[in-house]
Amino acid sequence: MGTTYQQAVIPVADPETFGAVRNAIASAFSAARLPDFYKSLDRAAVRVRDFEGVLGKGLLGSSTAAEYGRLSSGDQGMIREFYLASLEHVSPEIRNRFFKLYAYY
Repeated sequence: MGTTYQQAVIPVADPETFGAVRNAIASAFSAARLPDFYKSLDRAAVRVRDFEGVLGKGLLGSSTAAEYGRLSSGDQGMIREFYLASLEHVSPEIRNRFFKLYAYY
């Protein structure tokens, strides 16, 4: 009864492209770039949780959307999960500063 939940490890089909997209997301959420990334989301009127909107506007880099499109659906799912997990780890101070990007309305 003492078993804990452990997420299944899913192999990445295209590690090179997957890594490029993952690095673009990690870079956007780095402490040095995060305020500028959030300002670009605000200017583009894109909510932070709208991953496809962020990609479509080129806010993660000009080639990231094309690279994401080349990934298998399983790899795309893992990338979306990584993006959403990254935005949830943003400090409360930054989240409060850019509250409008997180709001549901």
